[in-house]
Amino acid sequence: MTQFLMEAVVLCETGRILGIGLGLGGAHLLAVYLLHLPPAYPLDWALIALAICSLVGLVFGSYPAWKAAHLDPIEALRYE
Repeated sequence: MTQFLMEAVVLCETGRILGIGLGLGGAHLLAVYLLHLPPAYPLDWALIALAICSLVGLVFGSYPAWKAAHLDPIEALRYE
């Protein structure tokens, strides 16, 4: 079950990293080229995103992880 939960959290954290990267890149382009303002990089929002993404991975990965952990591997891999 731990393996499945870790997979869910890693997938959510990968999305968080991509989302923060795209958001910061877009905000930087918008601030510099369109609004002529200095860009700001709020670290506290990135840490909040870390907590929320981890929580989402744990909450929405719990039931599928529990379900997959209780399957017989032979039956789970059988093609119907």
